[in-house]
Amino acid sequence: MAHAVHYRTSTVNGLDVFHREAGDAGAPVVVLLHGFPTSSHMFRNLIPALADRYRVIAPDHIGFGGSAMPSLAEFPYTFDALTDVTSGLLDQLGVDRYAVYVQDYGAPIGWRLALRNPERISAIITQNGNAYTEGFVKPFWDGLFGYAAAPGPDTEGPVRAALTTELVRWQYVNGVPDPTLVSPDNWIHDQALLDRPGNDEIQLKLFRDYPTNVDLYPEVHRYFRESRVPLLAAWGANDEIFGPDGARAFRQDLPDAEIHLIDSGHFALESHLEEITGHIRGFLARVLA
Repeated sequence: MAHAVHYRTSTVNGLDVFHREAGDAGAPVVVLLHGFPTSSHMFRNLIPALADRYRVIAPDHIGFGGSAMPSLAEFPYTFDALTDVTSGLLDQLGVDRYAVYVQDYGAPIGWRLALRNPERISAIITQNGNAYTEGFVKPFWDGLFGYAAAPGPDTEGPVRAALTTELVRWQYVNGVPDPTLVSPDNWIHDQALLDRPGNDEIQLKLFRDYPTNVDLYPEVHRYFRESRVPLLAAWGANDEIFGPDGARAFRQDLPDAEIHLIDSGHFALESHLEEITGHIRGFLARVLA
């Protein structure tokens, strides 16, 4: 039986937070955290594929999707601040233990949630959600780190290019053997949201804050070693943003990590939904039993 997906908005710290939710309220919880430049839209097909056994919750980060987009003067737009809102939403929804699926920006938010309350994390699924410097693929990251180190007209051009349709589309189709499997609705949807007045400055602010995520990696690695949290990496192996070495690196601190390298790119769900869903269902059935 197909489970209905509900589209809800909650108020957290005075901000509207849009989230998709499906599944039985008493079932084990799986929280899906999206990346840049998308929203919970990226999970539109995964949510019903898991909802027969799990309560699935997928929020939009502040500044993304259907959630509030306050100005820079009204919200700090740091990864710490995004985590505050996500944590507040989960508290409001009565979620005190959950598995977390992280992709791209969802990863540093997920790592912060785990560091703050490690006892709440039952398992981690990472789909091109990075936690190791080995995962950064050059030259993609040179522009962002250069801009974060010295923001200004000379360094802003390359990162502003990431907000264009050309590069948003590239994130979806690069590394996918058959790009006709990837719906253009993805980048059309994302671009419309990026093009909202003021959203470019929000994204630039998050780019400037990104190095704080790398600074956090030693603490994240310690958390992995101390918690031995079950971890599944279902990773698009052809991703030229977070490469496959980023997936393999989890075994440095979690030797039992389950790693699957998939013949796809950064948004592997778009081309390999069934394969990734199979890995997730098998993994969660084992570790949450």
